[in-house]
Amino acid sequence: MGITFQEATPQRLVATMPVAGNTQLYRMLHGGASAVLAESLGSIGAVLHAGEGHIAVGVDLNATHHRAVRTGTVTGVATALHLGRTTATYEVVISDEAGRRVCTARITCAVHGRRGDR
Repeated sequence: MGITFQEATPQRLVATMPVAGNTQLYRMLHGGASAVLAESLGSIGAVLHAGEGHIAVGVDLNATHHRAVRTGTVTGVATALHLGRTTATYEVVISDEAGRRVCTARITCAVHGRRGDR
């Protein structure tokens, strides 16, 4: 996928992804690639929020695709909407190099203790 992280805290994450190699049949950014970027950002944010001794797993992801992108790089910015004891929810805005919104996604992760602690 070629995802590169620039910033990662429980409250805000930023990453880029190239369009090349992540396209569908019409040579546009694949919606699934946008979903992968969004889920990666939200899941890592939730893990950072959960802290040592806990895991976070995605339970809901939705994405609205606003415009096509054929070249360049897209940037995803995940902003925490809710950081709770058992769930973490992020809004992810994916933009093209001109700053135009390409996709808006929301991901919710469940926060659990380590699998071995059960």
